[in-house]
Amino acid sequence: MTPWQNHHNALQRRTFLGRSGLGLGSAALSSLLGRDLTAASGEIPKGVTHFAPKAKRVIFLCMSGGPSHLETFDYKPQLDALDGKAMPESFTKGQPIAQLQGKELKVLGHLSKFRKHGQSGQLISDFLPWTAKMADDIAVVRSMVTEQINHDPAHTFMNTGTAISGRPSMGAWTTYGLGSETEDLPGFVVLTSVGGRNPQPIASRQWSAGFLPSKYQGVEFNSTGDPVHYVRNPKGVSDIQQSSLVNAINQLDQKRNQLVHDPEIDTRIAAYEMAYRMQTSVPELVDISHEPQHVLDLYGATPGDGSYASNCLLARRLAERGTRFIHLYHRGWDHHGDLARYMDICCGLTDRPTWALLTDLKQRGLLDDTLVIWGGEFGRTPMFQGKGGPGRDHHIKGFSMWMAGGGIKSGISHGATDELGYNAVDNVVHVRDLHATMLHLLGIDHMRFSYPFQGLDMRLTGVEPARVVTELLA
Repeated sequence: MTPWQNHHNALQRRTFLGRSGLGLGSAALSSLLGRDLTAASGEIPKGVTHFAPKAKRVIFLCMSGGPSHLETFDYKPQLDALDGKAMPESFTKGQPIAQLQGKELKVLGHLSKFRKHGQSGQLISDFLPWTAKMADDIAVVRSMVTEQINHDPAHTFMNTGTAISGRPSMGAWTTYGLGSETEDLPGFVVLTSVGGRNPQPIASRQWSAGFLPSKYQGVEFNSTGDPVHYVRNPKGVSDIQQSSLVNAINQLDQKRNQLVHDPEIDTRIAAYEMAYRMQTSVPELVDISHEPQHVLDLYGATPGDGSYASNCLLARRLAERGTRFIHLYHRGWDHHGDLARYMDICCGLTDRPTWALLTDLKQRGLLDDTLVIWGGEFGRTPMFQGKGGPGRDHHIKGFSMWMAGGGIKSGISHGATDELGYNAVDNVVHVRDLHATMLHLLGIDHMRFSYPFQGLDMRLTGVEPARVVTELLA
């Protein structure tokens, strides 16, 4: 066969595949290949940990927009004492400030009461009454710091450990290192919801595989309608016909591979097979209407509404079915003004479902090996912003997150900010330390976990110092 004939046949085959109606999307196909593709591509088998893991999976609850640590977990009496007075210049001189740069800075006291909860006595704001019920289950980190002060780069930094776009997300790194526990669902799933003030857009590159093989990137499930585009058979096409189509394509692939011996063809065969299995597994997964009523009531979830509550229930269903990394975004926490009103809205939408998720995981015996992380891309300033209802600006020098389950000590507080909640000063935890700790709990040594790219051994934690926060480990 001449080279022209090879090229002509390849074009015909490509046209046939492109029109075959298996349109689940290249991202979904790539990320669903599983261990069959690893063997086919000749990669080193994944899933071999450096030491015994405490967690098998991660659920990351991202409060997108940056929730105020000063209205959630970080109580500062001095903040109330200075309410309305000038912010001491010693805190802010030469420091990066987002929208308040160059403006008169005044202290804004807490807009909520704080109370001690549980046997641990964790201080939690009245905005979070359901989180308060799990005070003895969570480890609150009050000394987080990050490096990017605006939303998109801050999300990029939180997700990838760098502000440089195009790097692999932590979910992609996790599935690259450990693979997936399911052959019928993605190993890395993203769910989004919205409600609150000024919902910031979330770019799909936030769950990208970057320079890792594309099969490790996250798959976003739609909040309403079909969870993945074209997941259902076209009208008039039965399961038997669809199966016959997949078999026919695979036979063509195999015939071609007898000539060229290309591992990528084996990869494509596995992709079509996975896509076919997904047509059954995904609709069953997202149909929460079959959950018992008491479970729906626990979360406050309404089937098909695309809410954070329904996404939390889906997160539990994904966890028990073997998905490795589940990332929930709730957009609406960018509270530059009317902070109290929008805190009520955002907490009203997310507080109870978050409690329900931890409660449900615990009741099912899943919390012990599921690492749950809650937080935003940064915190908010101690200074007043806005007209009318007061708000707070972006802040990167000190904010709060919490972790629970999968090898984390329960009922503890770690680290502290200064007397006004501006700078993290005690047991500071950088975003890279968060990543190192997460990987450690999954059984991965972040210093030995790398991927060759552009002549370098690239790591999620980069080349800057990063440490496992051992004080958080059970």
